[in-house]
Amino acid sequence: MDTAAAGRALELAGPLRDLLPPVDFCCAYGSSLLHARPDETSMVDYILGVADPLQWHSQNLERNPEHYSSWMARRGPGAVTWFADRVGAGVYFNPFVQWRDKRIKYGVVGIKDLAMDVLTWDRFYLSGRLQKPVHVLVDNWDIRKVNTVNLKMATSASLLLLPEEFTEYDLYAKICSLSYMGDLRMLFAEDKDKVKKIVEGSFQPFQLMYRPLLQEYISDGILKTSTYGQQKAFKQDCGVSATSELFSSLPWIIQRKLQGRLTSNSKEMPTHAIVASKDMAARYVRTVLRRRVMVSSARQAVCGLLASGGAVAARYMGKKMSKAWKSRTS
Repeated sequence: MDTAAAGRALELAGPLRDLLPPVDFCCAYGSSLLHARPDETSMVDYILGVADPLQWHSQNLERNPEHYSSWMARRGPGAVTWFADRVGAGVYFNPFVQWRDKRIKYGVVGIKDLAMDVLTWDRFYLSGRLQKPVHVLVDNWDIRKVNTVNLKMATSASLLLLPEEFTEYDLYAKICSLSYMGDLRMLFAEDKDKVKKIVEGSFQPFQLMYRPLLQEYISDGILKTSTYGQQKAFKQDCGVSATSELFSSLPWIIQRKLQGRLTSNSKEMPTHAIVASKDMAARYVRTVLRRRVMVSSARQAVCGLLASGGAVAARYMGKKMSKAWKSRTS
């Protein structure tokens, strides 16, 4: 790590040292980290993985009651975790937190719940975030281990959705877009160029994350490389065997859809899936992810609206819609 990067990591870790109770995992992300001169209204976003969310929120309410809405603070940590699990997608966010001369937003999630979502795409909420580059400030071996599986599943899903020939940029853009498929906020409250800005602002980190996996696919004969201008380009094997191999590496929530086992009490892991065509596999991937993202993003939006109170929620939504409007009129 060079001096500038080390200094940035030290700065990002400031709230963990000076403001919040200890955590077991932490990463930072957000548009403010992609640009040398970020928008002054941008917040740095943090995901905090903790062993016991109830205990963590209890400690944080004693330290930082002003981070919570007044009515949520009065009801205590039990209400906070209830809202996160029963209303939201398992994570509770506190936005517009002032720390020194900056504003931050942090989301708190149980470390086991985080690992489960990353490994199974059960909610496909935080797992989608960890498919993109983040600044890991507190590393956790279990999360690192399951996220290697998450990255491979994201690559396989994206290959199924991409055409036979594509560039390296196309691949990262498709991976980035997985967690926005079906997200209702993309209709009115998100920058229409969000995926493009994330990929262009993090192209080298994407390469560091995914090139080892791409090399595996090349060794297995699923991908062949070429060049497209200054970019690396790929041609993929779209045959039934290669498609089935990609599909079989996806989470079981997608595989069981193909096998017709979408029952509410089904917990059985599917056997190796054989798909008839790449188009069929892509259709199942698209259908399942859109539904899962739509439900999780809607639940999290409702959780944020109810938990943070009307004024804070209106302020946050206004900020989002303003950025979305600017992206559509520029």
